[in-house]
This record gives sequence, structure tokens and C-alpha cells, in this order.
Amino acid sequence: MDENIIINIGRQIGSGGRVIAKMLAEEFNCKFYDKELLDLAAKESGFSKKFFEQNDEQKGFLRSRFHLQIPLLGENNFYKSSFSDDSLYQFQSNAIRKAAEGNSCVFVGRTADYVLRDKKNIVNIFITASMNYRIQQVSKRHNCSRSEARKIIKKGESERASYYNYYTGKTWGDSTSYDLCINSDHIGLENTEKLIAEFIRQWFNLK
Repeated sequence: MDENIIINIGRQIGSGGRVIAKMLAEEFNCKFYDKELLDLAAKESGFSKKFFEQNDEQKGFLRSRFHLQIPLLGENNFYKSSFSDDSLYQFQSNAIRKAAEGNSCVFVGRTADYVLRDKKNIVNIFITASMNYRIQQVSKRHNCSRSEARKIIKKGESERASYYNYYTGKTWGDSTSYDLCINSDHIGLENTEKLIAEFIRQWFNLK
């Protein structure tokens, strides 16, 4: 592959989006970033990883600003920073940009499609599935009832949508925000990955 490519995967909870993204990363020899981005953002900022984990794809975890002393990689040893949701987002965005420099990457969520919108060779995919399928998957994953699984999905997707919409000015899950939207439970995860992979080859004119 002569040029680096960036594949961004948005996904509904329980759709198998992360699994499909991992398969795509292996097929196209890309670096894979999901929660790995939280480690990068922590290193970028000097803050504890727990701040990024607790705020992961959520808007409003840090509801008020407060002051912390954190390491500064520069002339001074420490500086005081007004710390907020938006500063966390900025650190994470910087980590995404650095990860994409000179590398072919697959990013899962975290508004990477928006952060990297000015890069060349980028494709944005959204993976969905029926509610019944997603409830089954979440119920298995969390060993919980169907009603509890539905609550997990509703809450998680509400937070995910609010986060995405706030920072991008777009609508999470809206087909106009992506180059391809696909339902994964009709043909299974492996066949869905194959279909997406063929779309990517056509998109980037890969042999």
C-alpha cells in the first residue's frame, strides 16, 4: 500500500463495531485505536488515565472547572490549568492527530472522523444493528436481563450521541455524517467486515 489510509468506525452499542474494526485493522495492516487512545491522551496531557476513562465519549463528567498542577513538557516543571471536559477532549484530539501521522490507522469512535476531517485518504463507516440483536449481545456481555441490557444501550448511546453532537456539530448515527452505513446482524460480523473491506478497496482504489 503506497499511501497511508485512515478508517474511522462509528458504532451502535452491541453492533459488533469494535470487533469489525479490529478485523479491518488486521486486513489492511493498520494500527488499531479504541481505548488505546486513552493511554495516548494521558501521555499527551500528563493527567491520569482515569480522567479519560471516566469521561470516555461522555459530555459532562467534569461539570465544574477546577485547578490541578500537572507536569508540563516544556520550560517549566509545572503549570496550573483550568481543567474541564473540553480540555480532556483537546488532549484526546491531539493524541488522535499524532497517532494518524505517518501511519495507516483504524479509529473506533471518539469523533476521530471529525478530528481528522482535513486529512487525505480517510473513510468514515457507521455500523448499526437491530435493537433485538444488540440487546442479545449486550445481555451476553454483561450477563444481565434483556431489560437491563436495553437500559445499558439507551444510556450509553444517549451519552455517546451527546458527546459526538456537541463536539462535531453533526448528528451521531446520521447517514449524512458517514461514507458508508451498514447493518451488521443481517449477514454476520465476518461477512460485514468483508463487505466493508471491499468498499474500502474501491474507495481508495486499492488492488
